[in-house]
Amino acid sequence: MSERIIAVIPARGGSKGIPGKNIKDFCRKPLIAWTIEQAKSTSAIDNVYVSSDSSEIIQIAESYGAEIIRRPNNISGDTATTESALAHALVEVGPDIGAVMLLQPTSPLRKPDDLAKSIELFQSSNFDSLFSGAELQDFLIWKKSKSGALESINYDHKNRGRRQEREVEFVENGSIYISKPELITTSDNRLGENIGVYLMDFWQSFELDDIEEWDFLEVLYRHYLADADGL
Repeated sequence: MSERIIAVIPARGGSKGIPGKNIKDFCRKPLIAWTIEQAKSTSAIDNVYVSSDSSEIIQIAESYGAEIIRRPNNISGDTATTESALAHALVEVGPDIGAVMLLQPTSPLRKPDDLAKSIELFQSSNFDSLFSGAELQDFLIWKKSKSGALESINYDHKNRGRRQEREVEFVENGSIYISKPELITTSDNRLGENIGVYLMDFWQSFELDDIEEWDFLEVLYRHYLADADGL
């Protein structure tokens, strides 16, 4: 039996930042529907699973064609990790898995071919894991030290130099992860040692974590993706 590529979409029922966010309307569809449809339209993905503890999410996910993994309560609370949901999903779906793609429904800004291209990169480069990201251009990052003093992190503010001379940096945007199953089951981590990055446009890095971001992401979706999705 050939090894499958599966997509797992984790979607807990409880959300404090945006109550009911996974089923809240986003551009005329439940938010989770966008990620399900993106995965189901990618021919390289054999199965699309939604892992959830919520009957409402499960009902909507099934209506959009996802297979369901009912997540137990002990890995559904606020402190539960995404890796715990992935590990449980791998147990539920069986051993013949070549790669698992983690897709977070709060990152709906994906182009129609992003999932296929990320899988192609993962396979052709023999990575053990991959994350989607974007180049950080001219982001000068600071933090406060334990004493409260400001410190420059990704550049030397005493020797600022030219923008063109700085090394390229990447932001992990949370949209796509691909992992070999053994990373999840043995190290409890979605990323291993031979890691790849699938580059997306910077505007695709915004996520729906707070209600204030909802209108902004809908504007981005309609501006960049409405024609591709027939919206």
